[in-house]
Amino acid sequence: MDFSTSSSTAIASALCRRLEEIRLGKNISQAELARQAGVSRSTMTRIADGKSVSLDSFIRVSKALGLAEHLANLLPDPKVRPVELASHQGQHRQRASRKRKPTAPWTWRDEGEDP
Repeated sequence: MDFSTSSSTAIASALCRRLEEIRLGKNISQAELARQAGVSRSTMTRIADGKSVSLDSFIRVSKALGLAEHLANLLPDPKVRPVELASHQGQHRQRASRKRKPTAPWTWRDEGEDP
């Protein structure tokens, strides 16, 4: 499925079907997963049918299936840009400093001068 051209309904349906396939692969009943996730059995039926569910329910079921680490991959970290990672090759980013204006050399003020 091409997520970039699919409707939001189609994407939600595909993600729910993936959860259902993972549940079946782990041989967990809908009732047991609903209990572990803290959602209703009807929510599990909606997921099995590829119908959309709330984001909260989706996250709860994903976590109960042991997929919490994969949730972070749904959206990229806005602080980490792949272009910067590739160009710096692991080096830490440093702030650029402003060009400083040349200053007159420092000298001691004579004691008799006014400030």
